[in-house]
Amino acid sequence: MKKLHDKYGPVVRIGPNLVDLDYPELIKTIYSTDERWRKVGSMLPGPYPTEFYHNNSVMMPNGQIVYNVFSTTDPAEHSRMQRPIAKHFSSSGVLALEPLTDRSIQQLCDSLESRFGGSGSTKGEPCDLGEWLAYCTWDLITSITFSHPYGYMEKGFDFDSTIANLDKTIDYFSAVGQMPFLDFLLDKNPLYRIGPPNLASVAGVALNSLGARMQGKDKDYNPSVPDLLQHFIEAKTAHPDLVDDNTIFGYMMIPLLAGADTTAITLRAVFYFLLRNPAAYRKLEEEVLAAGFPADTPVPYSAARALPYLEAVVREAMRLHPAVCMPLERYVPSTGLTLPDGSFIPPGAAVGINPYIVGRNAKLWGADADAFRPERWLRAAGEAEPAYQDRLRAMKAAELAFGAGARMCTGRHLALLEVYKITATLVRRFEMEPVDPEREWKVMGIWFARQTGVECRLKRR
Repeated sequence: MKKLHDKYGPVVRIGPNLVDLDYPELIKTIYSTDERWRKVGSMLPGPYPTEFYHNNSVMMPNGQIVYNVFSTTDPAEHSRMQRPIAKHFSSSGVLALEPLTDRSIQQLCDSLESRFGGSGSTKGEPCDLGEWLAYCTWDLITSITFSHPYGYMEKGFDFDSTIANLDKTIDYFSAVGQMPFLDFLLDKNPLYRIGPPNLASVAGVALNSLGARMQGKDKDYNPSVPDLLQHFIEAKTAHPDLVDDNTIFGYMMIPLLAGADTTAITLRAVFYFLLRNPAAYRKLEEEVLAAGFPADTPVPYSAARALPYLEAVVREAMRLHPAVCMPLERYVPSTGLTLPDGSFIPPGAAVGINPYIVGRNAKLWGADADAFRPERWLRAAGEAEPAYQDRLRAMKAAELAFGAGARMCTGRHLALLEVYKITATLVRRFEMEPVDPEREWKVMGIWFARQTGVECRLKRR
């Protein structure tokens, strides 16, 4: 997509009815709270969802299609689903979940040290940090959801192929989103399901956890530290007209299927760019060490968020490599859309802005838009405060890593909590260096921009 925009400019037609736009100034318009700008999704005659977002729904064994807060395209239905649980995903709500994250972060540090860590003058063994970040985010998100880690860090590999199968499923969503009629032939076929890979292992763990909790047999749950499942069950009690068991199951599956992989992608980006930019790594290292955090415990989220250079690093990594690398599609309303160049897109066309593309827009980010430079988020020497604030507002307005507007990612505050805590904790605990400073990672950009090849050596401080 980047090459297409470099060749054709800010407007690229990538499908019969889909236009990819690179106009940061249109983010507020396309992803506004104006309900006329609908998520792309409609219904053909019959029960089958047909377009991009609907493909992310689940067909139950009885043939019923269960939508979730991501896949539903009806603003009223989205609001209905979101309302009972919204407070638990707010910036303050996720702080109550922080104790559940510390166990997984501590286990990540201990696993890295025991398996790969060096000491003194001894360099550690090569570590595929990217893989271990994924193991951690999976164990962490299941701990947050139902108080039990999935077990990837304990076993040290994708023991049930869930991570690999989820990658294939995301690839399926990406392709079928552009050929939506295939979904009710392949995945939503009531006669015989052909694909994508079955995620029964994840669904089974979720259903078993729900059943055990409802029957009072969940031995992992600590009532003094409520997890997301407990909040979902309480939402059913408080909102019986809005939440049933199917709704709870849908609530559980969203963080499991969309919260682990995307957060791992962001963490890989953070450490890849740091390891390839020694000056930035040293600057973050100095900031973290100067803060005086204990060496043997995870860094508190509130303390990590207070580090300005860490914030600059995280924002810069998400700008250059957002987890989502496809246009976030919306239908043009009845008014049509006039573009900054004067051209007109008619009503009913699908348009979208790709987070990866807008994150590298040279007009907004400058001639070094493709470079990792966290300092762009900080006030420059000699820069007047009003000028800096204006520049900062313009950059923040173009951030699309979590989407924008009323349909912004529900789990964004939880994801940021993980990213800030894990980054600060690993930098505090380990000295790191790349295995091969010249080796670039490999990126598979389909729905998510998955990476491989983030390898390092680490040594306990």
